[in-house]
Amino acid sequence: MDRDLCKLTLVYPVAAEDRVIEFLLDAEPPTPGFVSWRAEGHGGGFEESSPREQVRGRIERAILMMVIDRARLEGLLADLRRDCAIPHLVYWTEPVERFGLHK
Repeated sequence: MDRDLCKLTLVYPVAAEDRVIEFLLDAEPPTPGFVSWRAEGHGGGFEESSPREQVRGRIERAILMMVIDRARLEGLLADLRRDCAIPHLVYWTEPVERFGLHK
């Protein structure tokens, strides 16, 4: 297992999608590449959802995932918290067992 790497997953309101992506693209030092997509959240926490989301029973969310060096992780999260302050953004990390380019 590569103990220097972890997978960072961010889940946040779709309205904040451009702000999060621009923040990561402009970050110094530069962030590694990442993937993002749209999803629907299920479960609790519907207090601030739109009437449409309340009727449907799910909340629209954006997800972003990257593999990042653990040494860079805390600084990136602190910068994100300071520069973006996005309500309802949640994140988690997972260890990366292997990472490489399949040729």
